[in-house]
Amino acid sequence: MLGTMLYGPNDIRFEDVAQPTILHPTDAVIRVTAACVCGSDLWPYRGLQAHDAPMPMGHEYCGIVEEVGSAVKTIRPGQFVIGSFFASDNTCPHCQHGYQSSCQNREFVGGAQAPMLRVPLADGTLVATPEIPSADLIPSLLAVSDVMGTGWFAADAANVRPGATAVVVGDGAVGLLAVLSAKLMGAERIIAMSRHPDRQAIARQLGATNIVEERGEDGIARIRDLTKGVGADSVLECVGTAQSMDQALKVVRPGGFTSFVGVPHGVELRGEDLFFYHVHLHGGPAPVRRFLPDLIAKVWDKQINPGLVFDLDLPLAQVADAYRAMDERRAIKAILRP
Repeated sequence: MLGTMLYGPNDIRFEDVAQPTILHPTDAVIRVTAACVCGSDLWPYRGLQAHDAPMPMGHEYCGIVEEVGSAVKTIRPGQFVIGSFFASDNTCPHCQHGYQSSCQNREFVGGAQAPMLRVPLADGTLVATPEIPSADLIPSLLAVSDVMGTGWFAADAANVRPGATAVVVGDGAVGLLAVLSAKLMGAERIIAMSRHPDRQAIARQLGATNIVEERGEDGIARIRDLTKGVGADSVLECVGTAQSMDQALKVVRPGGFTSFVGVPHGVELRGEDLFFYHVHLHGGPAPVRRFLPDLIAKVWDKQINPGLVFDLDLPLAQVADAYRAMDERRAIKAILRP
């Protein structure tokens, strides 16, 4: 079959790869209905993250189960399933505390930008929908496999509460869905930091009440002004750069909460600064599996439509075009269909 491989900076190829098979009794193989390009895929694509080349790409997926290993008990062929970018057994102590992305037996799920995908630890990783979904639900179901789940974790980790003021740093797909998540968790005021009119429009559609275009010290000053010098109750950092983290920590009020879900690149924190900020800081790889059943139900009942973040729809064979469009910020997020 053909699949997506990264050979080096800006070198994405759609080429012959081995078709996945059951390697362990706990595996499943799914036929991918839709995959996509993640913002985190752009780090190695741009040469800013070391990797083994060639590297199979893609970790967001939904599709129909083709085959399961002999030890799989709850997932069966023919089901439509969504999984997370980390496979987890969902039974170890870390999973039981809701941190499946730190599962003691976790395994990264890569290679989803292809027609078929092997998913390890299928019983703990995959969640089935009530039946085969209609075509209009596919983008939103795909979104919950990562960006919606990550945005939800950003709001959860930032302790967003009814009536709160929340700031979302970042206007990529995760940032936009963090806005939606903060809205669903009851934030009264949601300040989205965005410099792009098309993304600002989606942020407002998803619940943003204010837009701040400034960056750096100017952005910090603007949010301080909007909050009458107090700072926000919750700040959701959804980028992963030194500047975005600095902004996040400097606009939260003492005693407030800052979450960080953007994969960090060049971020360094000084203990002395943290000591005097007096803030709660929590984040990491989103435990998407914890939230999958609830988010799938919300999509199924059409309470939410996170698929709005997909503004480019391409056949999988044009995956290189999808990477270029996202790298050049001509697209927020590209959905890929085999």
